[in-house]
Amino acid sequence: MNSLLVGNPHARVDKRMTRFASSPSRIWWTLIAIAVVLALSPAHQAPAQDEDAPEMSIQAPLAARSLKLDAVAVDGALVAVGHRGHILISSDGGETWQQAEVPTRATLTGVDFFDRNLGWVVGHDSVILRTKDGGVTWERVHWAPENEAPFFDVWFSDAENGIAIGAYGSFYTTSDGGTTWSFEPIGDTDWHLHQIARAADGRLYMAGEAGTAFRSDDGGATWTELPTPYQGSFFGVLPLEDDVVLLFGLRGHLFRSEDAGESWLSIETGTVAMLTDGIRLDDGMIVITGLGGIVLVSSDSGRTFEILEQSSRRGIQAVVQASDDSLLLVGEFGVRLLPVSELAGGRGE
Repeated sequence: MNSLLVGNPHARVDKRMTRFASSPSRIWWTLIAIAVVLALSPAHQAPAQDEDAPEMSIQAPLAARSLKLDAVAVDGALVAVGHRGHILISSDGGETWQQAEVPTRATLTGVDFFDRNLGWVVGHDSVILRTKDGGVTWERVHWAPENEAPFFDVWFSDAENGIAIGAYGSFYTTSDGGTTWSFEPIGDTDWHLHQIARAADGRLYMAGEAGTAFRSDDGGATWTELPTPYQGSFFGVLPLEDDVVLLFGLRGHLFRSEDAGESWLSIETGTVAMLTDGIRLDDGMIVITGLGGIVLVSSDSGRTFEILEQSSRRGIQAVVQASDDSLLLVGEFGVRLLPVSELAGGRGE
């Protein structure tokens, strides 16, 4: 059993507080604006849901300019989530945004949609939200503020089966579309789990704290911890073609594997900024984003990268392809479009 989960509960809190205060990954917590208050008891079972009516997010005229932490593109729509329970939806490629009515004021950190109508969002207070109408309305299907362990990402394989991951080894699964959730530990670690991504061959990868990374070859039923050459935190993982995978995180560290994560090669990035997210565009170009307005571009499957100069130094938290002509960046600035034409330097043009 994990030593942090036994013995004096106050000692357990002290250990976690020490780790939180000393870890370089605290910059992540600064970015998401609300520090996590550490739990007095582990979240090993999904607690009973609070029956009180949830507090609704506040409609804000400048919501598109407030902190956003994740985004998704699905069937011509864009959805961005972030601070104070804000969920924004765009139907015109990110030119205009509408704020949804949302039953939480917790910071929202991850979003995934199965199709244009069915989607889920996770965040602080262990909140999980679900929409069945494309984000027009949302319901709170999980909420456990007493756990004091935020979720960071969510992923669904189909309309029924999904995974939510987060702080202190939080790994929850659902088989009924998110109506109920069960804690399903993948090991005895309590390191934070930051991001989950699916490869074209169906394998799943997870990036985590303190150099941890995992791979599942069976759709998330079982997981293998991968060897990594870095002990700092990873915040993003990007599977590419065949068995190629990129793994990246603190201080500009980026690693490339050609054997599904069994071995890694360090890739020079030219930055010490924290790297947060990445995508592969339709034309094969790879874009990695980070704090300080960092945008890294590769046209050779992640073997080399160039840095694009950004006029704003504000941190970028996530990137999605908004259209053939533009990317959607979300972060400290809210939401912003980046023309694909500005990536020309990364093509060597």
